[in-house]
Parts: sequence; C-alpha cells; structure tokens
Amino acid sequence: MSQTLPLTPVGTTTKLGVCNLCEAICGLRLTIDDGVVTSIKGNEDDPLSRGHICPKGVALADIYTDPDRLRRPIRRTGTGADATWTEIGWDEALDLVADGIAKAVNENDKNALGIYVGNPNAHSLGSMTHGFELIKTFKTRNKFSASSVDQIPHMYVGMLQFGHQLLLPVPDLDRTSYFLVFGANPMASNGSLMTVPDFPNRVRELKARGGSMVVFDPRRTETAKVATEHHFIRPASDAAVLLAMVNTLFAEGLTRPAAYLDNSDALEAAIADFTPEHAEQVSGVPAAEIRRITREFAAADGAAAYGRMGLSTQGFGSLCQWAINLLNMLTGNLDRVGGVLFPEPAIDAAKNGLLGAGHFDVWRSRVRKMPEFGGELPVSCFREEIDTPGEGQIKAVLTLAGNPVLSTPDGSRLAESFAGLDFMASVDIYLNETTRHADVILPPTTALERDHYDLVFHMLSVRNTARFTPAVFDKEKGAMHDWEIFREIASRANARIKAKKPLLQRVTERARMALSPTMMVTLLLAYGRKTSMKQLRLHPEGIDLGPLRPTLPARLHTKDKRIDLAPAPLVADLDRLRTALPVPADGELVLIGRRHKSDCNSWSHNLERLTRGKPRHQLLMNPGDLAERGINDGDLVRITSRVGSVEVDVAAADDMMPGVVSLPHGYGHQVAGTRMGHAASVAGVSINDLTDPERLDVSGNAALSGVPVTVEALVPATV
Repeated sequence: MSQTLPLTPVGTTTKLGVCNLCEAICGLRLTIDDGVVTSIKGNEDDPLSRGHICPKGVALADIYTDPDRLRRPIRRTGTGADATWTEIGWDEALDLVADGIAKAVNENDKNALGIYVGNPNAHSLGSMTHGFELIKTFKTRNKFSASSVDQIPHMYVGMLQFGHQLLLPVPDLDRTSYFLVFGANPMASNGSLMTVPDFPNRVRELKARGGSMVVFDPRRTETAKVATEHHFIRPASDAAVLLAMVNTLFAEGLTRPAAYLDNSDALEAAIADFTPEHAEQVSGVPAAEIRRITREFAAADGAAAYGRMGLSTQGFGSLCQWAINLLNMLTGNLDRVGGVLFPEPAIDAAKNGLLGAGHFDVWRSRVRKMPEFGGELPVSCFREEIDTPGEGQIKAVLTLAGNPVLSTPDGSRLAESFAGLDFMASVDIYLNETTRHADVILPPTTALERDHYDLVFHMLSVRNTARFTPAVFDKEKGAMHDWEIFREIASRANARIKAKKPLLQRVTERARMALSPTMMVTLLLAYGRKTSMKQLRLHPEGIDLGPLRPTLPARLHTKDKRIDLAPAPLVADLDRLRTALPVPADGELVLIGRRHKSDCNSWSHNLERLTRGKPRHQLLMNPGDLAERGINDGDLVRITSRVGSVEVDVAAADDMMPGVVSLPHGYGHQVAGTRMGHAASVAGVSINDLTDPERLDVSGNAALSGVPVTVEALVPATV
C-alpha cells in the first residue's frame, strides 16, 4: 500500500513537529520526501527535550499511515461476532449521534447520557479547548474519565493544600542533589505529572554533580536500575513508610517549615504512631533504612520527593501524595531551588480559570453513593450506573478516545454493559475493545494533521518553556478535526434536546465552540503576557522561559495564601490506614502493573515498530515464588482475583520482590478484523480483568496496584 497521502508537498522538506503521545512533549525534526515521512529525529534546538526522542516519537508517522486507523465515520450493524461496519458520510454520522443522545435524554433525563474521556484528550489541543465545552453542554452528572485510574489523588491533595487541583509541585530535577522516588518509573514513562524529557541524561547529570537518586518500588524497574540505591517495598504500604519518614523528621528535630505552613503540631500528633518500626512490619523496609534515608533527605542541599502511579493507583493514594508533600514541605524543599517548585507556564490554566480549582463530594453516584471529584464520578462506578435500573440510569454513552474496557477495573464486565446500551457513540481513530460496542465511530485527524500547544504539560514541566507547533500535514479531504466533531455534536444534539437552555447560555456555548483552538491559544498567550503567538511562530523549536523559581506564597490559590499541613479529610483517613493495611500473610501474592517505553497505554500495540523485540506481555514473578508453587519459567498460568481470571505465560524475574507479580497495563486486544491482537506476544491479557472496582482511594481513584491474587500453572510451555 502506498503511504503517499493527499495535500502533501512534493520533494524533500524538513519540518519541526512535536510528539504528544506522552507527557514529555518532545520536539521533533521530520524529513518528508514527496509527502512521506522518511525520518523522525529529536530536535536538538528544543529548550526542554534537548534532542531527546523515544521509540513512540519515532513511530508517530506510523499512526498517520496505519491501515488500521479509521479515516471516515463507520456505522455498526448487528452485534457481537455478527457485527458488520459500514463507512458513512459525516452528516449522516453526526446526525445519528445527535439523534441517539437526544433520544436518551428526552425519554429519560439529562443523566441518561454517560460520557467517558480518555487519556489522549489531554494530549490534543482541540480536545482541551472544545472537548470539555462539549461535555459541559449536556449537564449530565454521569461523567467519567481516565483520571480516576490515574491521578486524582494528586489533584485532590493539590486542591486541599494549595487551593487548586492543577497546582502540583514539580521536582527541580536539573538542580536537585537528592531525588527520592516512590512508585514511579520515569525511565519508561518520560515522567508523569512531571514533564521531563531526556530523563536518562538528566539522571546522569544528577550523578555527575554528586547527587543521588533513591527508588522505592516492588519491582527493580528501569529507573531503579540506574538509581543510586533501590529498596523493595510491599505494594500499597508506601503511605506507612512515607509517614514514618515524616514522623522521623519530627522525632529527630529535622523540620524547618516555612512561615506560611499551618498546623504542624496537629500533624505531629496525628502521625505519632506511624513509626519506622510499624512501617517495617507492613512494608518490608527496615526501620534503620527509613531513618537513614530521612536524615539524608533532610540534610541534602536541595532534595525532591516524587511519587507517581504506584502511589496514585492504590487504596491509600491520597495519603501517599500528602506524605510526599509533607516531606518536601517540612524539610524546606517546597519552593526551593533544587527541591520542588511550581512551574510558571505562558498559559496558566489555574490562574486564567481555564480549568477550575476543583471540588469534592458536591454530588454522589446514584448506586454506590461515591463522591464526585472535579465534576467526575469514579470510573469504577461506570458499569453499575449502566446496569442498575431506576431514575438516572445511563442509557446512552459517548466516549471521547480512550479504551476503558482495557483501562478500568473489571473491564470485561464493563464491555458487557456497553453491549446492553440503547445507544453508544465514540470519537476515536480505532476500532478497539471499547469502540466495537458503539453504534457509530467518528474518527478525528491525528497528531501530524493538527496544530498543537500543550495546555497541561507546560504546567508540570521541570523547566518553563512554550512551544506552538503548526500541523505538519494538511488534513485529508473530507476529514474532521476533533474540535470540529465536538462542535457539531454539541450543536446538533442540543438542537434536538427538548429542554431548552436560556438564550444567553446557548449563545455563550456557541461562541466558545466557534473559535478555533489556535485562535484560543493566541488569546490566552496575550492574556498571560509571557510570550505571543507571533514569537512562537518565529521560533517553532520553542522558547525558553527559564528555570523554575520560588513563587510562594503568592502562587497559592488558598484564600489566605497559607498551606494546611493537616487537612481534616486526610487526617481522618489515617484511621483507615491503621485498620486496612494488614501485615502480609505467608505465601500471599499481590499484583502490580507496569509500562514499557514503547507502549502507549492501551493503544499503539498494532504498530510493528513499537512491538519489535522480546515479548513483554508475560506475568513477571520472582523465581522463589515460582518454585514454591511448582511453576516453571514459561508455563501458562491462571491468575485469579476476586473479580476474574486470566491466562498468560509467566516469566521468572529476579527484579520482582518476593510475593509480588506484575502484568503490563493496556494489553488484551481481542478485536477481530484488524492486526491488533493477532500475535499473542502483542495481545497478552488485560490486567483490568483482575482489578476490583470496589477497591478505591478516599478520592475515588481506583486501587489498581496491590490486588490480591492466586497463580497456578495450567500447561507447561512448549519448547
């Protein structure tokens, strides 16, 4: 199949681009021959990524030319194995979506529409500017997103302590001397809620200036392997270890809190029983090591504590993120060069109100009475809100990218729920485990066909920069950008919904959806006054706005510009930690996830370039645990949790802590008719067929890590 596409230049050209597949937002240099991308390299002139590129960036053009990618709307006829898909025109497709949404709302109520927002939306300018406006127009309370299987604990604690859900302190990695890492793997992720491209070189620079990186993780990850030291820690026990470190700061007189920190005495009393000895009992980390590392952290000339997915996706995620903040605050490393600071982006979504400060428990889910956060319900409640009859039951679903069948707890049962809906529509470029249940799929353009500016990740970056990237290719004739699709859905569906909004509200919504994303960025840059669209167009490689710098207390969004060290909801949750964190039983196994630098969550596994090399779908298991159960390396095993079972090959791994097993996130493709899932080495199984929707953090985030499981051999591997 020829890869030459329409509306592309003839001859050889070089264009600057951006990889927006992960948070690193690396700058790219693309060579294009007669409309075909023949080379993608890192842009050495980019002030943030500095020429770094990972395999996902190299494969960006493969998505553009992927024969599996949808380029026109398709409509489903039939169900299950009998389903067939027919390509239809945009007008017909958009009208079908509008009709399906309006019918559900008109025959029931506004909450009959459920909306799911996937991770790719945060990486698309049009989704950020128009996707959330689309969601607002429908007024449904049944909104869900990938955030509640990812990062809500960070945002919840940010709201409680700093006054805004997106005020998240970022390690000053380029100047720190002591980097303390819990449950994060930036060597594979390129940073997460910490935009840090070129992490490998930044670690080398840290070591070259005499610094240390200390990692706590139940797996000897890629990051742990390049660390100064690594400590195994039992999954979901991180809060006990972190609070023991805070306890040690108080016990040994190592605190030096800033003047704007309140309730130090209340905090000290609240955590008095979280000692290093208690932490050792539940975590396996020796008390002496906890004390030593705490002293080293407190004594360092600039230290930064950071925790990510292993902390956020467990039953005590909010307590973990609170304790991380406390370590940084009480040692004087919050708002300190070499510690953790708040970036100052050219477009400050917290300051300009583009994203709200956040709220919690304004309403609750209908069935389980789970509190919302920031206007979204926990995605762990999604299935029951579809299946349970009564007022407010979800009858129709609209998904905006993402693949919740593979990405959220008890995914196989969620698929069954989708199959029973009255109507479903998806905005997505692929037919996958989720969108296969849609009546209509609307595919937007891809990254190389869209203008881009990162509205979120500049707010989380280890250096202040700004970059606007014009589209590399014109969109194909007849294609639509995501923001154009969202605008049409909003306009057509709301015209069909019987309950009409006030005129001023309707005019305001239409005006917000009328502006293009690029025009909105232009206006937002003018408001921020740090740079302009003109300057960014003159410098497509990006503009350096300087290193992070101290900004507190002025940067806080709390009413009194002060920080509460002991927010009441977090202190109250300590009782749950005391009673729900048992000492591990002999022989008990717990399941954690993992990621690979060539994986992009639940998609990109159909791209040959990203699936080369050794299979990475296996269950990783400590050799001692294998021997104890009479299982051989390479056997086919059954893994069983409270909610389900899966079968997969097992691989012996000394990198696993005894008692801990690991499956990769985002695997388990089963869609027929595409290359996705045809090779067992790519397909694997879905870890979220084992995760339990009843295991939640106090914030509502799913507890994907530390799931109790059993493992048994089925069939010995063939040689």
